[in-house]
Amino acid sequence: MTRRIGIRTRGQGLYEITRQVQDAVTEAGVDTGLCTLLVQHTSASLTIQENADPSAQRDLEAWLDRLVPENDPLFTHTAEGADDMPSHIKAALTATTLSIPIVGGRLGLGTWQGIYLWEHRHRGSNRNCLVHVS
Repeated sequence: MTRRIGIRTRGQGLYEITRQVQDAVTEAGVDTGLCTLLVQHTSASLTIQENADPSAQRDLEAWLDRLVPENDPLFTHTAEGADDMPSHIKAALTATTLSIPIVGGRLGLGTWQGIYLWEHRHRGSNRNCLVHVS
């Protein structure tokens, strides 16, 4: 089964999608298998990250912003603004796909793990993620 989930973002940041992904797993009725996710964009990514303390997410975002700063004079792909090329680099450095085992009909995540869509653009956007359960 494959389902598309839509995520409305309000700008840069991590948006938890664990519940929507688990809903797709439940709908598929698979007890033991694999859940594969694909974000259908080149300026957003996916990550599994701590879902208990938001400071971990803030630190991760700040670190990536320092690693890939905006307004680098070497960037030529800037038609959509200063965050255009950095968003593509951030997506390339992180992940656009994830694979998570399904155990007992549930995502095999650890206690403090959540699945996040990571928006790398300043402006909000409608993002799509394919969830494939097998």
